[in-house]
Amino acid sequence: MKYSKHWIALAIVFILSFAVLGYYGGATYNTMPPIPKRVVTTTGTVLFTDQDILTGQNVWQSMGGQAVGTIWGHGAYVAPDWNADWLHRESLWILDKWSFDSYGKTYQALNDETKAALQVRLQKELRTNTYNPKTGDLVISPLRAAAFYAISQHYTSLFTNDPKFAKLRDDYALQDNAIKDPSRVPPLNAFFWWTTWACVTERPGDVVTYTNNWPHETLVGNHATGSMVVWSVVSFVVLLAGIGGIAWYYAVQKHTAIEEEYPEKDPLLGLSPTPSMKATLKYFWVVAALWVLQVGLGAVTAHYQVEGASFYGIPLAKWIPYSVTRSWHTQLGIFWIATAWLATGLFVAPAVSGYEPKYQRFGVNFLFVCLLIIVVGSLFGQWAAIMQRIGSLKTNFWFGHQGYEYTDIGRFWQIFLTVGLFLWFFLMARALLPAFKQAKENRHLLGLFLLASFAIPVFYVPGLMWGQHTHLAMAEYWRWWVVHLWVEGFFEVFATAVIAFLFNRMGLLRIQTATTSVLFSTIIFLFGGIIGTFHHLYFSGTPIGVLAYGAVFSALEVVPLVLIGFEGYENLTRTRTRPWVSAYKWPIYYFVAVAFWNLVGAGLFGFFINPPIALYYMQGLNTTAVHGHAALFGVYGMLGIGLTLFCLRGLTTQRMWKTGLLKFSFWAVNIGLILMIFLSLLPIGLMQTWASVEHGVWYARSDTFMQQPIVHTFVWLRIIGDTIFALGALALGWFILGLKTGRSLKDEAHLPHLRERTTH
Repeated sequence: MKYSKHWIALAIVFILSFAVLGYYGGATYNTMPPIPKRVVTTTGTVLFTDQDILTGQNVWQSMGGQAVGTIWGHGAYVAPDWNADWLHRESLWILDKWSFDSYGKTYQALNDETKAALQVRLQKELRTNTYNPKTGDLVISPLRAAAFYAISQHYTSLFTNDPKFAKLRDDYALQDNAIKDPSRVPPLNAFFWWTTWACVTERPGDVVTYTNNWPHETLVGNHATGSMVVWSVVSFVVLLAGIGGIAWYYAVQKHTAIEEEYPEKDPLLGLSPTPSMKATLKYFWVVAALWVLQVGLGAVTAHYQVEGASFYGIPLAKWIPYSVTRSWHTQLGIFWIATAWLATGLFVAPAVSGYEPKYQRFGVNFLFVCLLIIVVGSLFGQWAAIMQRIGSLKTNFWFGHQGYEYTDIGRFWQIFLTVGLFLWFFLMARALLPAFKQAKENRHLLGLFLLASFAIPVFYVPGLMWGQHTHLAMAEYWRWWVVHLWVEGFFEVFATAVIAFLFNRMGLLRIQTATTSVLFSTIIFLFGGIIGTFHHLYFSGTPIGVLAYGAVFSALEVVPLVLIGFEGYENLTRTRTRPWVSAYKWPIYYFVAVAFWNLVGAGLFGFFINPPIALYYMQGLNTTAVHGHAALFGVYGMLGIGLTLFCLRGLTTQRMWKTGLLKFSFWAVNIGLILMIFLSLLPIGLMQTWASVEHGVWYARSDTFMQQPIVHTFVWLRIIGDTIFALGALALGWFILGLKTGRSLKDEAHLPHLRERTTH
């Protein structure tokens, strides 16, 4: 069967998509908010310099960065968005100053007409761009300088140990002396002011701010723009057109589909694991351990939202505050999922080729030790940074906490991990390459599998593209290359390839069907997925074209997911094709769950927040957490568990499993995730969205809103889903441990019964 048209189409999509991504990377660099050499008043007083701003950025990173509130809407959800908070406080301070000077009372005490007049005056004060590109100076009025000092005092008290701010720190889940060195607070204030300035100052020759009028703040005239509405509508139309096109293609393919023929007995029954395949077993133990640990940290992190400094009265924040538990929670998710996938590749390669390269077992063991060092070392570095145990900001950058969500481990650990990922690909490829010579019909699917595998180390490299003092807009640009292209893009391709690969190896999917399906799915995924990266960057100092492309192509990301139910159903029917397939029932059920959460988590909840007009009001709210949990764990976590169980099944093919714990675990984690979302995260997110539309982002993220009894009630309701989910995680961990002790295996007497079943 010829696949040249598919490969050509894939190459065209790849080249054109990255051309667009690269072009707007350059455009972002040329139009991003300038960092002034000096911020100076009209009377000549210098408030701070560019070095203060860059140092402040490093201070922010060292205390947890995006694990403590958000900047430009990116980060954690308990503390405020510091830009929305600063902008609102600054606006009210200036309005009150004018009001007292002219009328002798607060701004809120004025009538509507007078308020409106002062708002117009405020917008001229704040929105006018006074940056001089020739001198590099940003000139502001003495009034705005006074506001800067006043708001700076508020933040200084908040991030140190002012007892008057103890309650507010608790509401923000912020430990006392989050910044222990007082000399670091002024640069942090300079960084907060500059990032807020970019949110309210209009671009030269334009009427929108550097962040496209984000955050929503009526006092300063930050409203949704016409382009947001227009491109959101276009994205809806593109989505509907794409659904129609993909449905037509699917109908044609089904009409001409070839009937599958299934083997009478398990092709893997006679599999004899090689030494390197056996060496992957400890990877799966680590997967289970890290997942259980991540679940526990997730429970602690969620609880901090109602008891910011304690865990049921225990002063846990003294040792591991919210910013630590959240950093560990997100990073461990990446670690255990990636470990499951890496171990699967190392297990599958020799199984497919039947070839064990020299020193392969040593390489697998060596890589395992490296991964352990990276996990333990990077997590310790994050803790040491947030607890302010690392003296130098440069040392923090290399070994501590970089502050950028999902890529927040120190640069040394990032480089170490990158080398490890390339070593993994080398080990897997050298074991898999002989298979190319054995069966020509498998070469295309093998090639896709290798291509998807190679993309995993390659697209982690953009995480090394920023330095200690890189402009925030460019750091965000490269960060989303990793988070979106690595996690949401090529992981998706890898998932599709590896599932098809495994089903083909089991004789449940014809090679022609598998190859065509994976090639087509890869083209569709990447056609929307690569440029769809831009939907994360609408309000991060990027040009308007990013908003347009992001809106359209993020809609196309959803298109292939609308038919994901068919994939799930087909996977489910495979468990019933032959009696022997029942031995793989629960790994396959997890693949079915991947399809379900792909549709719900990545598709529905993803598109729910992706159109510009939606994200304008929702960015940084719990609606993002809904998508994050449903997509990251629901898709990639479920796949990681499914792959783990599949490989463990391959290591114990001659023994039957006791599957009671697996059944309980599967339903517990899925039901728990559903309850977590619908009883807690989604209701809070919708309430915040309403508040954001009505009052502004500052209010939706404020302590006033988040500490309401009804919000606390929804946070407490999360315990129901979290508990069920945690029990499922513990059950799976206990089952995997039982495979080692024999507790999860049936007696030898069941072995003849298994062989008897495979012959019918």
